[in-house]
Amino acid sequence: QRNSAAGQEIERLLLGPGPRMGSNKKKEVIGMEAWQEKLDAVNISKEDLNCLVLNFLVIEGYKDTAEKFAKESCTKADVDLNSIGDRMQIRAAVHHGNIADAIERVNDLNPEILETNVGLLFKLQQQRLIEMIREGKVQEALGFVQEELLTLCENNSDLLFELETTLSLLAFENLSTQGADFGADDGGKQQLPSELKQLLEPSFRHKTATSLNAAILASQDQDKESKLPLLLKMLVWVQEQLSKHAKFPKIDNLVSAKFKVDSTEEDGEHEGENDELPLLSAMEEDEIEVERNVPRGVTNMYMQA
Repeated sequence: QRNSAAGQEIERLLLGPGPRMGSNKKKEVIGMEAWQEKLDAVNISKEDLNCLVLNFLVIEGYKDTAEKFAKESCTKADVDLNSIGDRMQIRAAVHHGNIADAIERVNDLNPEILETNVGLLFKLQQQRLIEMIREGKVQEALGFVQEELLTLCENNSDLLFELETTLSLLAFENLSTQGADFGADDGGKQQLPSELKQLLEPSFRHKTATSLNAAILASQDQDKESKLPLLLKMLVWVQEQLSKHAKFPKIDNLVSAKFKVDSTEEDGEHEGENDELPLLSAMEEDEIEVERNVPRGVTNMYMQA
């Protein structure tokens, strides 16, 4: 119901006053010239845009660039930019498999981050176990499980299942050659199951690093993710909703922000020349909870883009 109301509000804001268009009525066609006039009528402050850019640089960890941008644009950061360096060192440590170093740095930064988040601590210790098994340190890995991981899994069947899955890696050799066939004890070749292979992929480290980075940001009262990707997702959603009510020039390439005119329009306009890249994959409506007061802000963002 919220999504339906949002779609109607978007229609009202963009298409102007008038009767609501039903599903059995012809879609209104908005040509490029009329659409451009609507865009020109929207005003977004440079200060807001600067804040969005700085937010992206801070959250993604571009410390030097964030400092220079904040200075040159006279934009005040919401956080101490020096904290970015600590966060990036921690993230880099996880990416390189130096989990013990990452945990030590997190505890130096704020011990409550891991003390209050058992699931995250388990993920880090699980990654540490994976690195031991990858390096062939079997006895050290088994001792580590007894001393650190079993306690975290108490009364939590999900974590215990993840631990058991991880320990299954011990049945394979030469794990440092991830992605290839793995030799078995009998000298034959044995393919690592997909559920185990993913534990050795760089993407698994990245996922752990992302979760840890989000927890650090939350502890500093910062956004867990930058606003720009969210706005782009909402832009795609807005276009999909508006397409149900009208035909209008759409942004076909989010990188270039060029428009593509619907080829089925009846005003004789043709498609643009920017057909080389498809639009982002359609976002399910349940990914973003759209409140009644969202459409105006989203529409303004879309107009500026």
